[in-house]
Amino acid sequence: MNAIILAGNDKNGEAKLGISNKAFLKINDRIMVDYVVDGLRASDNVDKISIVGPIDDLKEHLRNRVDYYFEAVDCIFENVKLGLEPFKDDERVLVLTSDVPLLTGSCVTDFVMRCEEKKADLCYPIVDRIDNEKVFPGFKRTYVKLQSGTYTGGNIFYFNPEVVKPCRDFVLKAIEYRKKPWKTGRMLGFRFLIMLLLGSLTISGLEKRLSELLNINAAAIISPYPELANDIDKISDLEMVETYLKTNGKMV
Repeated sequence: MNAIILAGNDKNGEAKLGISNKAFLKINDRIMVDYVVDGLRASDNVDKISIVGPIDDLKEHLRNRVDYYFEAVDCIFENVKLGLEPFKDDERVLVLTSDVPLLTGSCVTDFVMRCEEKKADLCYPIVDRIDNEKVFPGFKRTYVKLQSGTYTGGNIFYFNPEVVKPCRDFVLKAIEYRKKPWKTGRMLGFRFLIMLLLGSLTISGLEKRLSELLNINAAAIISPYPELANDIDKISDLEMVETYLKTNGKMV
């Protein structure tokens, strides 16, 4: 299947790191988006890649490792539509951010295989806190307590291009609230917000509610790969990733 990398500016995120675009953040003498492309290319499930961001700068670094380049605009949803243009007739597409340098071919392949088993219109990975802290102790993530455990979200989506338009408003709000679980819960309705705050919401209940709200088949994918969940938001994240890569290298 094909994949879209979003490498436009994130003004809030960049301000914390003192740079204009996180995709070009240097990690051990390589820019961050380099690692993301490597991770996708290492998966047998990924064919072509499109990237949305500053075209000239990206081409200078990535050249023919990426198949399609598009200039980013201010709206993340419109950037998804731009990157989707070459793949709009596909049955399923991956979309991910450019700030997950620990991404590997193995975790991409595993995620895709689990998504295909679900046969859903939209799949999103969640990672158990225990698994995340076992591999990456010290990483500070935003967690949500559900009935079956405590989870953090990933930075990759598997979706049917036909659902992009009907999901627009919800997705934009979900992106805005991604670090504020209670606001996301409020979007589900008061009863679901209370269940979320009490930690009694089930994964199946969450899937059902999202499917009802968006009129699609939505699924949460419990991934054993915490690499999907650890993005770079602040200097401490960067320092930990640099240390991890120097010590462990980039696994495939």
